Amino acid sequence: MATKAPAKTTSKPLNQLKEEICDIGRRIYNKGFAAGNDGNISFRLGPNEVLCTPTMISKGFMKPSDLCIVDMEGNQLAGQRKRSSEILLHLTIMKERPDVNSVVHCHPPHATAFAVAREPIPQCVLPEVEVFLGDVPITRYETPGGQKFADTVKPFVQKSNVVILANHGTVSFGETVEKAYWWTEILDAYCRILMLAKDLGRVTYLTKQETKELLDLKAKWGYTDPRLEKGMENCDICANDVFRSSWGATGVDRKAFDAPSPMGAAAPAATPAGLDQEQLVKIVTETVCKQLGITAA
Repeated sequence: MATKAPAKTTSKPLNQLKEEICDIGRRIYNKGFAAGNDGNISFRLGPNEVLCTPTMISKGFMKPSDLCIVDMEGNQLAGQRKRSSEILLHLTIMKERPDVNSVVHCHPPHATAFAVAREPIPQCVLPEVEVFLGDVPITRYETPGGQKFADTVKPFVQKSNVVILANHGTVSFGETVEKAYWWTEILDAYCRILMLAKDLGRVTYLTKQETKELLDLKAKWGYTDPRLEKGMENCDICANDVFRSSWGATGVDRKAFDAPSPMGAAAPAATPAGLDQEQLVKIVTETVCKQLGITAA
């Protein structure tokens, strides 16, 4: 997750920012992330002004003149069209994260499938996902549009730049409109890869050393990660433990994807004929201990 320096006031002309939002709207629509009039996008103009998309319009066909301006409480200040009811979600994130300038909410199908299944996103699989996303949380469900819905992201926004909204979609945020959108695109591509890998038969997890190298690289590039802040080690790093305490309240449970072996320990080869249960347990124990760098009892 990106470091939380205060947001810088943009020097871009208002019309250029409107064009950028319309461009991201087209990308969301063309990607199939927003059917009909789904989704909304915002950008912080200053301490009390936020540019946002209107309600009841396809994000693939917006014009700069369609966009609205609201204050930090959601009151509309400018625009011919009515602002989106879900702007409260955007404003809540901006209030919680002073470094965030832009918020993108949409319904990418593969990530939203995880939202519907309430399935935690497996970790320690793809290097890009470890560096740019890390553990991705899933909120509890609330009817979209109100402040109660917006508040569902509060437990998570300090530890992630993208959040899955239960039975609804995703919301991602960053310094620019494009960066805010990136996290959603990376997440949906990852969710699709996970589904395809599962169809092939298995998901292979990275090892302890491989994962630690990625986390070190992440820190070197200026990104933080709650797994390092909490001093997690061994199985904890790949076990979705950053947000596991929220699972009971949000209905999240691991069903489709098995938990990784300890830090990606390799699965033992097929059992040779003639081995009894005691011998098999000994082989498995020695294999896991070897991967963890400890001596079997």
